[in-house]
This record gives sequence, C-alpha cells and structure tokens, in this order.
Amino acid sequence: MNAVVLAGGPPDAVAAQAPGAANKAFVPIAGITLVERTLRALRAVPRITYIVAVAPSSAHEHPALALADERRPDGPRMIESLTSGLAGFDPNAPILVAASDLPMLTRSALDEVIESAMQRDLDVAYSCLERRYHDAEYAHVPHTWARLREGQFCGGGITAIKPRALPRLAQLLDALGAARKAPLRLASILGWDIVPAFLIGRLSIANAEARATRLLGAPAGAIQCTHPEIAINVDRVSDISLAERLLER
Repeated sequence: MNAVVLAGGPPDAVAAQAPGAANKAFVPIAGITLVERTLRALRAVPRITYIVAVAPSSAHEHPALALADERRPDGPRMIESLTSGLAGFDPNAPILVAASDLPMLTRSALDEVIESAMQRDLDVAYSCLERRYHDAEYAHVPHTWARLREGQFCGGGITAIKPRALPRLAQLLDALGAARKAPLRLASILGWDIVPAFLIGRLSIANAEARATRLLGAPAGAIQCTHPEIAINVDRVSDISLAERLLER
C-alpha cells in the first residue's frame, strides 16, 4: 500500500509557537516535528512502499520531509491537497491517507488500519475509535465523542481512499472535515431522517455506513480501531505540552 501525508495548510496559532514553521506540521514536539513523527511511523510499516508528503512548496526542502519519497504542493483547501497527493496512483487501489498532527502514531495502529482496509475493500474507509480504548490509556486527554448504538466514538486521523472515489468524495469530504468535531453536524450530513436515532444514541455504525455509501455512490465504511493514538492530535496550543507529556510518559 502507498501512503499520502497531508501536511498542507496555512500557519495557525500552533505554528506560531515555532517561528518560521510553514504550518503546525512543522512544529517540533519533544524535538521532532509533527510531520516527521507521522513519517517515521509510516516508514516502520513494511507494507507501505511509497510515501507522498503534501506540503507548502516553501517547505519542500525542510529536513522534516526527508523520509518522504516525493513532495507535492498543497492546495488552499484540504480537498485540493488530497487531490494533489492521490494524483497518478492506481485509481482502483487503496491509498493510506494520514494527517500530519498525530504525535503518538505507531506502527501497530497503522497495521491495524491497513489490515482492516484491505479486508473490507472499501472505496473510502474512515478510522474511528471507541471510547473504552481511549479511556484505558488516555482518559485525561479530551475528545469530542459521538454516541452510537455500539458505544461512544471519535474520528481518527487515518483514512484509506481509492482515488476513483475522489470526484464523488470532494463535496462530502469538505462537509465532513468541517463537522469533524461536531457530532450533530456530522449526523446531519448523512441525512436528517437519521438524526433522531443519533440524538438518542440509537444510530448504528452499519446504518451510517449505508448512508455514506449511498451518498458517495461507492462502498464506504468505518474502521473500528483499538489503538487510541490514531485519535490524539494537535489542534490547539495547549495540545503541544500535552503531547510532550504523553511522549515522556
């Protein structure tokens, strides 16, 4: 399987903590930039053969990207960056897409996602984490949780996408990205007819998958992970010190 790391976007409050950082992906966490930590985890997986890093052109010579096989320019929005990263790959083969702000990412977590994605053969496979796995190790780390029939879940930073699904995914992906930490908005994208079930915690993963598949016109589903590090990311300035404490532990 090939992989794409999304390290694009403008500088934000997190990036401001590291003068000269192109964006938060280039902010060091315990001495190693976020994007390099993601690349190191990917390189530890034998089944990953080729890695593309999507980042601002001004950062392409940054040593943090040294582990990538290829560097490509980002776009003004995530969908443009994703399109850049997936260009030229076999449209029928799944590509692992990783966020660049996952400081705790491990080979074990990636192996789990890859194995499940290959077994299910989905056009779009979205990783998620049940709360019990998170709380067992990182109960003090805050998340936004969605209550489903099977339990409480949050989204992960790893996805597997077949490039052929990208044209139909573009609009939906933008909407999902905007609603990533707002469970009610996320449910509304899937259809207001299932919102009541979501509100009372009776919406099942299978129903959500069926609706996503219908919206995309292609097989889509959730990869239920047991490794909490797929969902620990750096979104706020306070997350920097939190991530460093977790790494020290």
